[in-house]
Amino acid sequence: ETGKRVLAFGVKGSLTDLGKLNAGSNDKGYRVNATYIDQFGGDTVGIALTANYVDESYQVQEYNAWGYNDFSGARLIAGNKSFVTSTNLKRFGLGGTLQGDLSDNVRITADLFYSKFDDDIIKRGIELPLSSAFGWTSAGINPGYTVQDGHIVNGTFTNIEAVVNNHKLVRSADLFSSGFNVDWDIGNGWNATFDWGTSRTDRNELIFESNAGTGRGQGVGARDTIGFTQSTTGTVFRPTLNYSDPNLIRLTSPMGWGGIAGGQDGYYNDRLVDDELTTVRFDLEKELDGFFSAVRAGVAYNDRGKSLYADEYFVVLASGAADLRVPDQYLLRPTNLNYLGLGPVISYDPQELLEGGIYRLVPNAVQDVISKNYVVDEELITGYLQAAIDTELGSSQLTGNVGVQVIKAEQSSTGALFFNGVATPTTLGTSYTDWLPSLNLSLRTASDFVIRVGLAREIQRPRMDQMRVSIGYGVDRSGPTPVIRGGGGNPFLEPIRANAADLTFEKYFGTKGYVAAQLFYKKLLNWIYNAEFPFDYTGFPLGAEVVPSRIGTLNAPLNGDGGKIYGVELAGTLPFETFTPSLEGFGVTGGVSYTKSKLRPAPGQPYGDIDGYSRWVANGTAYFEKNGFSARGSVRYRSTFQGELSGFGGNRVRRRARGEMIVDAQLGYDFQPGSSLEGLSLFIQGQNLTNEAFSTINPGAPLEVIDYQTYGRRYQAGITFKF
Repeated sequence: ETGKRVLAFGVKGSLTDLGKLNAGSNDKGYRVNATYIDQFGGDTVGIALTANYVDESYQVQEYNAWGYNDFSGARLIAGNKSFVTSTNLKRFGLGGTLQGDLSDNVRITADLFYSKFDDDIIKRGIELPLSSAFGWTSAGINPGYTVQDGHIVNGTFTNIEAVVNNHKLVRSADLFSSGFNVDWDIGNGWNATFDWGTSRTDRNELIFESNAGTGRGQGVGARDTIGFTQSTTGTVFRPTLNYSDPNLIRLTSPMGWGGIAGGQDGYYNDRLVDDELTTVRFDLEKELDGFFSAVRAGVAYNDRGKSLYADEYFVVLASGAADLRVPDQYLLRPTNLNYLGLGPVISYDPQELLEGGIYRLVPNAVQDVISKNYVVDEELITGYLQAAIDTELGSSQLTGNVGVQVIKAEQSSTGALFFNGVATPTTLGTSYTDWLPSLNLSLRTASDFVIRVGLAREIQRPRMDQMRVSIGYGVDRSGPTPVIRGGGGNPFLEPIRANAADLTFEKYFGTKGYVAAQLFYKKLLNWIYNAEFPFDYTGFPLGAEVVPSRIGTLNAPLNGDGGKIYGVELAGTLPFETFTPSLEGFGVTGGVSYTKSKLRPAPGQPYGDIDGYSRWVANGTAYFEKNGFSARGSVRYRSTFQGELSGFGGNRVRRRARGEMIVDAQLGYDFQPGSSLEGLSLFIQGQNLTNEAFSTINPGAPLEVIDYQTYGRRYQAGITFKF
């Protein structure tokens, strides 16, 4: 509610210091936005319109090791798959809100939003089968290598067959959402609210992989002798072949990998995703006098549907040749992999080769592809009753609320059951009810000291893809008794449930400063794992198979034993003028938290940290703000944490992510009232100024680096103007 017309514009430019790593990529980008706000009809009708456009680029130098093998009593890198990745993000958004007072006690609000998102990514690099190649070809390692701390850290691999990768990823999405709200002051302390909203996202995710090398299949074509040196930042290589030579590095299947005879020259993996959500909510409130200041009740209905269709193809040479030189018209500037010691590699756009008839697509309709398709629907009916608290206790004020939510969930998934590869369409699902009580209290003393207490039962619903019905199964006769075994999704999956408690102490200094300490504890009543568990196959087709029991096993997401999360957080904002007026405008803000977690990584395994949680997380900002000038320097730190990432072959593996510290800074100036440039603001930012990398290792082995990704420094500058 501005009460006046506002028109604002903003422009921001960005630059990444890694430069244009891939041909056709950019190291610069920009963002523009505009906002218009106005009132009409004696300020009874208001409108807000926004528009924004983003065209930004990102560059990443990636190192990735397949893993590490045991070799002659030491650990040796198994293989390397590293890329230079360039991203160009374009996003266009439009939004509008119309608000009007139908009377003194009825207000309506309608809003619309549209966003179009396009993200083009090119990944170019080399895949090196190293010690893992020993069983495939005559590859090996020369004598005279160096061992340090149980790891071979320097040596020379021989007869290595490299795979040069030119991969293209295209992600696009269209999002449309709308909403309608009515606020009604009924009178006599009664208030009612009605909300309706809907949104739809149509998303397309394409991964187009293209391979090149010196010859089709193992033991064919030129092979490399590659020296290497390993350290805590990854492995640097010393090749002897020129991977940018188009006469040497040709379109082919260098190692004969793939699901078709002779190997595939690439893979075309498209995902078509539709996601729809409709919500309806009604709330009723009665204001009271006394200990309880109001009583609120409401009901909400949410209907969400998500579907995924996998459209996958083998990529082969249209001519049927064993290999093919990339035609000159498709060759691009070689991509430099000097950060790995590998030098330049051949570069081209695989999409252009497909459109130019160099490649053709062969459909891949095997069970593994079809089983990725799913439709998941979930309906949630939520009712709640809440009492608001607002009363005086001596010189202190007690506020808060107590209440309960009840959520009735019905979920179903449509997909296919695959018995010995034969698909049977089916729909399966489940329903359940959760009661979620909560209590929140805040006691503020006359000296601006606040104590807050929170108690609640909480839930976190599963991901939609975890609830897919697609299940492949068969009869295992390897043991003394035939058993049905299968794998896939779990349409009967229920949420993660937890009991949570928080206790916070806060002290405020005037209107700008505070310090706070929070203690938190969360008892996880269950967790979602991927594991094998007993499963009832009653009603599932078995053909002519006869088994003694329909109770078999299923490897899928399941609700298993829980754990706990607990810790303490300290936070605050301290303007230095609190201590002396001479330091007006200076101050610091930030916080530090210590979190301990305990959870089994899989049923039956020892307890460990929950994936993604660092023990220590801290952030701090020193600032100066006065007379329109502003300056900020920020530091963000998180300690090492256990993570679950995608490993070789797409399998989920647990890795230890190293700690990281990110340093950012910003300078700005707002022209002051009375100035001829009033309403104009200027700023400049620097992000990741220390060029911090993201890195993961095998747990307990600092020399076994799996990922080492460098994003570079990013600089931004911009202006905004409001009048």
